[in-house]
Amino acid sequence: MSSRLVAGLLATAAAGSTVAGVVLETGMPVPPQQWVYAGFALLLPALGWLLTARRPGVRYGWLLQVTALCLGLGFLGGALVMRTQAEPPLAAVPSAVLAVFFGLDWVFVPLLFPEGRLPGRRWRHAARAGAAAIAAHAAGLLLSGYVPGRPIGNGSAAGLIGALLGAAGQLAVFVTGLVVFGGLVVRWRRVAGGERGQYACMVAGTGLSLAGAVLIFSYLEGGSWVSGTLGIVAAVGALPVALAVAVVRHGLLDIRIGLRGSRLSLVFDLRPTVDDVLHELGTALEDTPEPAEQLGRLAAAVRAGLETRWAAVTLADGTRVVAGREEGPAVLAVPVRGGLGRLECGPKDGGRLGREDRRLLRALAVPAGLAIQNAGLVARLVNAQEAERRRIERNIHDGVQQQLVALIAGLELARATGAGPDALARLRDQARQTLADLRELAAGIHPSALSQGGLVEAVEERCAGLPVPTTVSADPGLRARRFADEIEGALYFTVSEAVANALKHAAASRIEVRLTRADGRLRAVVSDDGRGFVPRDAGRRGLATLADRLDALGGGLGLDSRPGEGTRVNAWVPVDG
Repeated sequence: MSSRLVAGLLATAAAGSTVAGVVLETGMPVPPQQWVYAGFALLLPALGWLLTARRPGVRYGWLLQVTALCLGLGFLGGALVMRTQAEPPLAAVPSAVLAVFFGLDWVFVPLLFPEGRLPGRRWRHAARAGAAAIAAHAAGLLLSGYVPGRPIGNGSAAGLIGALLGAAGQLAVFVTGLVVFGGLVVRWRRVAGGERGQYACMVAGTGLSLAGAVLIFSYLEGGSWVSGTLGIVAAVGALPVALAVAVVRHGLLDIRIGLRGSRLSLVFDLRPTVDDVLHELGTALEDTPEPAEQLGRLAAAVRAGLETRWAAVTLADGTRVVAGREEGPAVLAVPVRGGLGRLECGPKDGGRLGREDRRLLRALAVPAGLAIQNAGLVARLVNAQEAERRRIERNIHDGVQQQLVALIAGLELARATGAGPDALARLRDQARQTLADLRELAAGIHPSALSQGGLVEAVEERCAGLPVPTTVSADPGLRARRFADEIEGALYFTVSEAVANALKHAAASRIEVRLTRADGRLRAVVSDDGRGFVPRDAGRRGLATLADRLDALGGGLGLDSRPGEGTRVNAWVPVDG
């Protein structure tokens, strides 16, 4: 069952029981003052529905729904008891339900404002005390058989214990409510911006609701009906009115209500939720293969989600993609994990950026990091492919092409001069050398040994005949196992580059290559006993493009080296089985 359907059912049940209780209590026609009570009471389920239907992930709306349902069921149950003259303990149930309503209204509605979370860990004690007090109040009313206008407990011991428990629970609820009210005032004085107006409404509503409780106590002790009427109106309606003002005037939880059009129709202008924005952004990024366009979609999602004049994605290298017209400095910025960049946004079209905006921007920083990583990886792979193409082109131009030109010239000269066997033999040797060089060049693209014999055989052939002792070891059974071409190629070229680095730069006297397969990973480790170096100072010695290649396959490359202690290159890729 969807959250919106549940929200609608709860709101309908709360509103329906409230109206039914008002009608049953007085009969038709209903006196005007009863409709006043009902009007205030109906604000609560309406607000609860609005918050839960649009912000199902925010627990505060569900708290309002439960509070409204307790109020409605209390109204309806009290009217039924009055009509049927039911006897305790059943007749005391509506009073117990209303006790839960007042406890939630005085303690938890202000305590968990505005997002349904405690304002701090120390408030857990107040929440526990409030819950215990509400339970004691309701249990005491049930045990004493309390029904308004009737004797309490009928003089029995259980009734007396219930009356004492209920009175103690009621007093504890009120005292806890006062403590929560004091904390609410402190929070109101500390916040700034648009949230200050929201807290001001809650402070006023909670204060009036507690004052209404005092008036109700006064009425029950023999006060005038005026104090009782004002007390009920304040206790029931103060907080719903305060919340309504916080929504309409101060955009509580980014929900705005306004009048639009010539007909003055009521419109709910609701900003997309975090889940909505993330879902739409995920679909947009999936349908946008180009990295640069993905960053543009990301900036546009930030701007639309926060309703700002502009938003930007800034990469660590200074690249900046802006959605909207950038004017003035950023009002809010969050870093993308890993130091990849940051998300920035300008001022909102209306109002100020609040807590929900910061939460949304922090949530968007996660797909932002993935999009930025993807853009950087694709750019590095493209650059690596271009560098490799130029290397092959240069090798062909400077090597094989020149040899072929010389061979053709020699053949032309031999034909023109009628060269003898010795000259033809030299040309034959030259052709063989050119063929060998061409094969070596082709091996740099994809060695034939790798295609025919697999990874272990290709690595052994690559390491055979090196000027320093080199050992190659592999796990049993790995020699006969074949993997995807891109996996074998990535590890082969990584081993080749690591061995070349050991020969050129490390002055190594011994090289070890180890090929293993365990825990779903195919791993190649190249170790040497050379001079070593500091990786952060010397870079990755040609391994950067290979690291990107491994990263694209879901693997990784590790480099461990210290001056005088040799170097260890650890490359791995995930494999099935």
